[in-house]
Parts: sequence; C-alpha cells; structure tokens
Amino acid sequence: MIRVLLVDDQPMVRAGLGLILRSQPDIRVVAERGDGGDVVQAVAQHTPDVVCMDVRMPGVDGVEATRRLRAADGPPVCILTTFDDDHVLWSAVDAGAAGFELKSATAENLIEAIRTVAAGGTWIDGTLLGPILDSYRRSVRPLTHYDDRLDALTGRELDVLRLMARGASNQEIADRLFLAETTVKTHVGGLFTKLGARDRAAAIVFAYDAGLVQPRR
Repeated sequence: MIRVLLVDDQPMVRAGLGLILRSQPDIRVVAERGDGGDVVQAVAQHTPDVVCMDVRMPGVDGVEATRRLRAADGPPVCILTTFDDDHVLWSAVDAGAAGFELKSATAENLIEAIRTVAAGGTWIDGTLLGPILDSYRRSVRPLTHYDDRLDALTGRELDVLRLMARGASNQEIADRLFLAETTVKTHVGGLFTKLGARDRAAAIVFAYDAGLVQPRR
C-alpha cells in the first residue's frame, strides 16, 4: 500500500486529487494539508511513502517545503506544477523533488507518477523536459564539460543512468541488469559524484541533455 500525503492550498484541488488516488487499490491518502509549513510535522505524524505537493502556495511554498522535507530525510516528493514557469521547475529540482507532474495531467499519469516516485524512481512529465533542460543549460556546467564527465563513467554506470532516466527504481534497475540492489546503489552514488549531481533528478536531467536518452514522443 502506497501512503500519500496531499499538500495543496485549494480544498477543491485536494479533493479532486484525493478522489483520483483513492480510486486505486494500492494507494491510500493518509493526510491532507493546505500549507507547506505543515509538511514536516504531517510526515512525522502520518509516515507517508510519498508527498504529492503543489508548488505554489501562500506562506511556505512547495519548493521550500520540499527543501525542508529532504533536509529532514523525509519521503520523496512529487511536485505538481504548471507548464509556464521554468524557474520554479529548476528550483524544485534543486530542492530535491523526485517527481514533476503537470496539474493538467491525466489521472493515469498522476497515478503512474505517484507509483514511480514511491518506488524510489524519478518521474518527469514529458512536456516539462524542455523547460527543465533549458534551465539546466543556463545554470549548470557548459556543454564543453559533458565529454569529460561522460568519459569518467564506466559502462555499467552508463547502463544504470539510462535506466534511471527512464524512471526505474533501484530495484527495477537491479532486476534489468541482473545485479544486487546494493550494487546498484553503489553505482548510483558513483554517478552522483562523477557528474556533480546532488540527486536523481539532476542526474536524469544531465542524461537527457547529454543525449544518453531521448524524450518519448
């Protein structure tokens, strides 16, 4: 059972999200909150497996709430956002969010995003890749550094990075590559160090921008 904490300042939006998620037999909404400032306390009280959080809220917004939650070693966060603010998207990546889904997404996409993030994977809605990559190009190392960083990766690390970029969790990567999950975790840690990436989302953005994988059409 996937335990979900919903965070959105609009009660009607929370109700709609809750209705979608509660329709699934493997998902349980354990709590709802309307302010990002309540997230850390709610997580401690209800122990969710994933937090589904609006990025724009009065008071403490979703980016700052995600940063606080990750600093407290909390569960992964799936950010709900709109298409038109790439600065907010990149801020959420930097804060440590593991999932990025549009508020206009289909119910099926939202459910898949929650399942993927709860399983330890990373989810990026296909239409958000462009804005995230544009922000990445402006904010991170220039293109000339890509070859050096790619050359530092072993063949196995490249395999892991490609699967990670498709949203696979550590266990799913282990199953695909016939490895122990602990071995995959070691490869992931090596990737982060060699790429200068702070988390899975940053590594995945690098993989797309370096051409290791292509967005699905």
